[in-house]
Amino acid sequence: MPGAAPSRAARPPGARARKDLGQHFLVDEDVLARIAAAARLSAGASVLEVGAGRGALTQALVAAGAQVAAVELDESLCRVLRQRFAGSSAVRVVNANVLDYTPQALLAEAGLSAPYLVVANIPYYITAPLLRHFLESTPAPQRLILTVQREIAESITAHPGSMSLLAVSVQFYASAELLFRVGPEAFQPRPRVDSAVVRIEVSDRPRVTVADRELFFEVVRAGFRQPRKQLHNALSQGLWLPPGEAEPLLKSAGVDPQRRAQTLSLDEWRAISEVYRTARAAWQDRAGTPPASGEPGA
Repeated sequence: MPGAAPSRAARPPGARARKDLGQHFLVDEDVLARIAAAARLSAGASVLEVGAGRGALTQALVAAGAQVAAVELDESLCRVLRQRFAGSSAVRVVNANVLDYTPQALLAEAGLSAPYLVVANIPYYITAPLLRHFLESTPAPQRLILTVQREIAESITAHPGSMSLLAVSVQFYASAELLFRVGPEAFQPRPRVDSAVVRIEVSDRPRVTVADRELFFEVVRAGFRQPRKQLHNALSQGLWLPPGEAEPLLKSAGVDPQRRAQTLSLDEWRAISEVYRTARAAWQDRAGTPPASGEPGA
């Protein structure tokens, strides 16, 4: 996809970017407008904006008709936001670490409620925990529009052959689409990497049905712990399995034991986890209680 061309820059005054918080302010007005359009906002929609910064994206969301809970960790930037939107009833500034509070609590602090969307230009180092925080929350957002590092965007939206633990973790709950790329010139200060905007449409229920969600992710984590290894080797070292049982387990699930984790689809991970769940119960009956969840066998 072509990169987004630089255009007029939104340059409101405010606090300088803090390197310790990974701050890079998105200032390109065309990119900001494209993000707001990608959110597909209805009039009066509740939006949790994570990392509101100086308010450039906040302004674009308000212009598109949103009611915004502008969540910002940096108190100096919160002062900038409060001053910028002092006369607006569409924005409430919330000074908080988004990972410390439920989405419901953050919305309530801003006088909003579900259903809601998440729109964010976030420090890239919190992408994975932020996704987990929202996708596993109750209620989950209807949609997330995120500006993230390009490689992370490609990982989130990957297909079998290039899958990752992050891709499985997101696609278990949602469908994900890489919308467009954003060059470093769209930010102040410029990051050293390219960025991209992804849209994540959250499903009403997980996209594959599993009896034990925790065990499903235990199996997936084991597979990706050593992604260069063939799957039977990765699982035998990452799961509680009697010696020699990894290959029969995979064959019972209809998966070639010599494949690698990145080649598997969600349905194949589901099949493996269900076979493993049944087999582990039988092994437990014969050998006693297995090690704690996630502890590999000998």
